[in-house]
Amino acid sequence: MAHRPDTLEHAPLGRDSAYPEQYDAGLLFPIPRAANRAPLGIEEGKLPFVGEDEWHAFEVSWLNARGKPIVAVARFRLPAESPSLIESKSWKLYLNSFNQTRMESREEVIETLKRDLSAAAGAPVSVELLGVEDTELTPQPLPGDCLDDLDIEVSDYTPSAAHLAVSDEVVEETLHSHLLKSNCPVTGQPDWGSVMIRYKGPKLDREGLLRYLIGYRQHQDFHEHCVEHIFTDLMQHAQPSELLVLARYVRRGGLDISPWRATPGFTPPSPLRLARQ
Repeated sequence: MAHRPDTLEHAPLGRDSAYPEQYDAGLLFPIPRAANRAPLGIEEGKLPFVGEDEWHAFEVSWLNARGKPIVAVARFRLPAESPSLIESKSWKLYLNSFNQTRMESREEVIETLKRDLSAAAGAPVSVELLGVEDTELTPQPLPGDCLDDLDIEVSDYTPSAAHLAVSDEVVEETLHSHLLKSNCPVTGQPDWGSVMIRYKGPKLDREGLLRYLIGYRQHQDFHEHCVEHIFTDLMQHAQPSELLVLARYVRRGGLDISPWRATPGFTPPSPLRLARQ
């Protein structure tokens, strides 16, 4: 049974941890989403978006019935409506608990992962196991116009929706930036990423949008909550009729996290992976 914490006080992140030798579902450490959503005005059961947290795990291995190691890359999709996310280091420790565990089949591994992760998140989690040379892992560019060559002056490195401005022109466009950076709320370690914004509505001022995104540079929060913060600010201050915010964070500790949030019916291109991942 996974832990059910109220705080991060006992989370493994930022602590010395012994790596397990045998399978242990109890290593998973759920974190309730509600506390981080409340300051954004998001009520549980009344989410203003649909979305998923897509994880890739590159350190997945187990023993087959004869003791031979098997390796794979795992893709997990955690629904945004799940009451909890799962703390990343606990997820890593949990996956490593398979390393010396014999499993009868690939299907048994998948079903075990689905059961344990869904129990921790409080909602169904999908699981795929890919080969380490699977073409789905081939890097691709983000679609749309890149904002990063705009010659702007920046002095504010905390999120400020005051930078967001729109014109009277209504457009449908896709924009992206590779300058996203936030910091882990537990360890303070930097989290590097790229962000794509696809919307239909009043045209966003691109320089202001880039200043806003750069504003996360000293912000401390989990990847998932940063994306929800960007989504809610854009909905409130730009008022698009359709919006998708998708982030692709750089791999750390064998895991990368790629959350997306969107107005219903506005879904991202998938699969989509970047060279930095």
